[in-house]
Amino acid sequence: MTSSFETITLGGGCFWCTEAVFVQVRGIVDVESGYSNGHVRQPSYEDVCTGTTGHNEVVKLVYDPAVISTREVLEIFFVIHDPTTLNRQGNDTGTQYRSGIYFSSPAQQAVAQEVMAEMAASGVYSRPLVTEVLPLDNYSAAEDYHQDFFARNPNQGYCMAVAAPKVAKFRKTFSRLQKP
Repeated sequence: MTSSFETITLGGGCFWCTEAVFVQVRGIVDVESGYSNGHVRQPSYEDVCTGTTGHNEVVKLVYDPAVISTREVLEIFFVIHDPTTLNRQGNDTGTQYRSGIYFSSPAQQAVAQEVMAEMAASGVYSRPLVTEVLPLDNYSAAEDYHQDFFARNPNQGYCMAVAAPKVAKFRKTFSRLQKP
């Protein structure tokens, strides 16, 4: 019996941090750091960092919906980043760090809009959500040295200061969804 995997792409600040969390999630079968929704074809990291390509630093997630739902993926996403800060996550500023959900199906779009409406109504955040919800467009994988960055560089300063706390927050909040 083969499973039908789905793909969703998320921008929640630096892709090193987002990737560090999602590689630990049960039901996520592949995580790839990359760039999406900009106007330049195949940009480099240096290009994206200028803020002129329109790209967002993202993680492309392939997941098994029989193990983890789109809703659960998005619930994790909203816990590990601040969806109320426009073009910023912590000290990382620029359009490449914007909050974004880039869907690959109308069903994913509907779930994203539903989750965001519920969050807005709940008052969980004191400011409005600024997360964009758009179809995935112009995606390209980031350079090899960005893939599995946290796993390969856990003692690097940024990883210790920013990624490690996000991983710890995921483990505490979503222990039931953590890979064994």
